[in-house]
Parts: sequence; structure tokens; C-alpha cells
Amino acid sequence: MTSETDNGGARRPIAITAVVDCVGALATGTVHGNLYFYDTNKAGGSLGFGTEQLRTRVRSGDQILWSVLALECEAYTAIDGIDIDHELCEPERRVYPGTDVAYWIGTVKKDVPGDTYYQVRFRLGSRDEPIVTTLSPSLVG
Repeated sequence: MTSETDNGGARRPIAITAVVDCVGALATGTVHGNLYFYDTNKAGGSLGFGTEQLRTRVRSGDQILWSVLALECEAYTAIDGIDIDHELCEPERRVYPGTDVAYWIGTVKKDVPGDTYYQVRFRLGSRDEPIVTTLSPSLVG
């Protein structure tokens, strides 16, 4: 199972998108039941689309790009950090040139043995403290 390739034969990044119901998360103080993950590697074997426990199929050398969308267009949402084993992947925050739109990107350093769970910290609304995932998505080898 491989990631899609572009015309030059290089693998495209695997995009992981978190869709957050900010109003629900702020009302309950948790993203549990208010978070839906998707990725672009379904053909490569990813599972759990639309859940908090997305299992993204990856292999060594894959680039992963994380982004977030608010279910409500007027709500502020951002990824504050991604807690994952740095021996596997070290995500870093970047901003698209000429914008204030941020994303996180990292490269898988080695093949993943089974499930490697990670947590995502979200900044929502005007809340001072980030809200962290309780059910964890994972990278799967």
C-alpha cells in the first residue's frame, strides 16, 4: 500500500484534517464527541474516517500535513501542538506564505510498528488553555 504519487513519481504529502465543533467543545470543555478526523490516504489503507480515532496508514519517508477546520465558520480554531514520538516524526508549525494560515508538517522517519498514537492540542475560541484529544488518532504501519 503506497501513498499517491504526483507526475514526477514523488509521493504527495498525506493531509490529515481535523474538523472541530468549537461551540460544542467549548461548552463541554472537551473535543470528545466534537472532533472528526479525515486523511487523504484512504486508498493506502487508512481507517476511521470521521472519528476521533483515525488510523492513518504511513510508511517511512511519508510527509504528513495536519490542518484544522472549524465546523462553525465564525469560530476560531488552531492546532497548538502535536504530541507524538519524536523518534518517529517531529511535526513543526508553519504558515502559508503571505497569510496567517498555519499548518503542521512532519516526515515519518521510520516504518511504524503497529499503531503509534498521538495527541493534538487545539486552541479554541478565546479559551486560554488548549484542549487536548482524549481518544487518540494514530499512525499505522
